[in-house]
Amino acid sequence: MDFVIRGIRAAEHARLGEITAHAYLGDGLLEFGADDAYLPVLRDVARRAAEAEVLVAVAEGEVLGGVTFVAAGGPWADIAGPGEAEFRMLVVAKEARGRGVGEALVRACLDRARETPGCGRLVLSTQRAMHGAHRLYGRLGFTRTPERDWSPVPGLGTLLTYARDLKPRI
Repeated sequence: MDFVIRGIRAAEHARLGEITAHAYLGDGLLEFGADDAYLPVLRDVARRAAEAEVLVAVAEGEVLGGVTFVAAGGPWADIAGPGEAEFRMLVVAKEARGRGVGEALVRACLDRARETPGCGRLVLSTQRAMHGAHRLYGRLGFTRTPERDWSPVPGLGTLLTYARDLKPRI
């Protein structure tokens, strides 16, 4: 791996916000494009970092991608229930894709979940169009949990959910 995974620094908030916004816009993941009400939320990494744990992949001082990790009950948890943790907003800069950054960020969330007292499962929500992410989740042992699928905005697309039970490291 030619990059490291670590907690985000305040000086990196704007860069990760732009990576996140560009990933969602560029991949066509926002229903209303540049006018989508979710876009400012995606850019507001400072708020996420104040209320959850934001991890980044960094190479030579350059942010390549990031993810938000939150335990159940945290303000950024959408679907995590008791005994679970969740990750959200997994993104990799377009120029860094194909280097294993996304996988390393998910593995870091798995490690973080294992370190969280009482946590036995890691969960996530994803859009139907995120086929590459779905393959990654399957490869890392996540399984679909269709009974938990949900829609953050009634009448718009349904988010698919995945979960992975955690086993302690041996």
